[in-house]
Amino acid sequence: MYVDREFHNGLLPGSYTQFCLAPGKHVLSSYLDDAPRYLGKTGKAADTNLDAGKIYFYRVDTNNPSLLVSQDTAERELRGSRAQVHALSRASRVEACNYKTSVKPATVKDYTLSGDVLFDFGKSGVRDITREGRDAIRTLAQQLAYDAVVPRRIDVIGHTDPVGSAAANRALGLNRAQTVRSLLIEGGLPANKIGAVSAGSNELLVADCAGSRAEQVACNAQNRRVVIRVDIGATTP
Repeated sequence: MYVDREFHNGLLPGSYTQFCLAPGKHVLSSYLDDAPRYLGKTGKAADTNLDAGKIYFYRVDTNNPSLLVSQDTAERELRGSRAQVHALSRASRVEACNYKTSVKPATVKDYTLSGDVLFDFGKSGVRDITREGRDAIRTLAQQLAYDAVVPRRIDVIGHTDPVGSAAANRALGLNRAQTVRSLLIEGGLPANKIGAVSAGSNELLVADCAGSRAEQVACNAQNRRVVIRVDIGATTP
């Protein structure tokens, strides 16, 4: 997804992102399977004129990647969706929101950090994590605190690509989960409510990577992810 031709976020199926803009004319666009070429920086986009004080809902799908939908439709569909922190927004015109959405959140939310902003191939330690990954984890911790979320449980789930043995991938996934867990705790989340587990390579998002080794490593970035599953229960006022 792009805002004024600058990358905002990459969404997995069943997830959503939210952001705020100053009123006025903007360019909003979305592209399927955009990485690693990032066509949205120069590709076709749609102009939109946003009124002050209004909330707009867009659905991204294969037939119409930027379809404006009604609030009733959006609220119904969002209750079964996941808020996603997939990558840091590079959109300079996105600004802090000063409102509270009326959409009722799901009990469990998944926040996904992919390999292109988290760990390189085969890496899992604190020193291996990218600056963008650290910023994304810090942003998530701050977001939960800002939203006054009191989690009943946070499961940090490490995932790997299919390269290597199943045992090695389970260990690698757990190491990645433990690393992200430690950074969440540093960000102020309660250690006694955060667990770390590994899914290894059992839940691949991409299963047909081909080409040179470098191309396969880049293609598998979505598989080298960490999912932060927050059981939010109820929010506090």
